[in-house]
Amino acid sequence: MKLYTDETFHFDLSNEKIQSAVTFLNSEGPLTDKEFAKKAYLYVRDNWPYYPYRFSLVNEDWKASELIGHKRGHCIDKVVILIAILRAAHIPARLGLAKVKNHIAVDQIVEKFGSDVLVPHGYIEIYLDSKWIKATPAFNKELCKLLNVHPLEFDGETDSVFQEFDQTGSQVFMEYLEDYGTFNEVPLPFMFELMKEHYPRIKETGIALGSVLNLDKL
Repeated sequence: MKLYTDETFHFDLSNEKIQSAVTFLNSEGPLTDKEFAKKAYLYVRDNWPYYPYRFSLVNEDWKASELIGHKRGHCIDKVVILIAILRAAHIPARLGLAKVKNHIAVDQIVEKFGSDVLVPHGYIEIYLDSKWIKATPAFNKELCKLLNVHPLEFDGETDSVFQEFDQTGSQVFMEYLEDYGTFNEVPLPFMFELMKEHYPRIKETGIALGSVLNLDKL
């Protein structure tokens, strides 16, 4: 498990922004690992509104200390922040990537690329009570309320990876199509290849690693 609590290039745990988040979450007294993980999940889920329309292809931009200073974030941005906070609290955590369909709040992606498939989608795996548990902190509660979807909760015991239905139980919101596995760093070149494969328009624009993809401007 040491591999998943160590500091890395992207998960720069010793950075004061990450350490401050850990201190804040512990401010009301000592917590068990499960209690801390649940509190950290809610903190990340609701403090960075979900915004999937800006995707940096600059490796340095994927440092947790950089992302935590943003006002909103892509699902992977938020997972990176959560991983860093958990690792800084000595709780093993790693990044998972997948391809999903019917992802909520992707109107511009459908408009720009003609597809309701979102790739890569990020989730987290957290090691608690001798097992890996999946979660996704992507969708803040305000967005879920707007879209008539129950916010995803995390109990620290069972997987929590998608809102399958809206609050009426009639509309499917997300389906996992493919799981690309877990990673100990942010695999930016692999992520970019997935995007080019599934969104030909990205390849047509000539956008390359080292730039920032902003769907608002495509």
